[in-house]
Amino acid sequence: MSRASKLTLFGTSCMAVAIVVGVHYSQRAEKAAMHAGVVRDIEQQRVKKERQADFEMQKALEEEYKKIQQVHDTVPPVGNSAGASSAGAGGNVA
Repeated sequence: MSRASKLTLFGTSCMAVAIVVGVHYSQRAEKAAMHAGVVRDIEQQRVKKERQADFEMQKALEEEYKKIQQVHDTVPPVGNSAGASSAGAGGNVA
């Protein structure tokens, strides 16, 4: 074989090996990223369940406390305020 054909064979062989290694590295990186997404989703589901359990517990406690004691609204409803002006404290509106 001539020198040029040997260099061409060597060069193409090196390029083929480099491409195969690059593709394997890319696949591993993609697999790791996908796995990280699954782990993140599992963690989000765990946090969501934990928050839902806390909410249910707080709701049960609220119901229990409402049975024990009387609860009154401290703020009157917006439409029922007697003598209140929609213009505010500024007085007359021009």
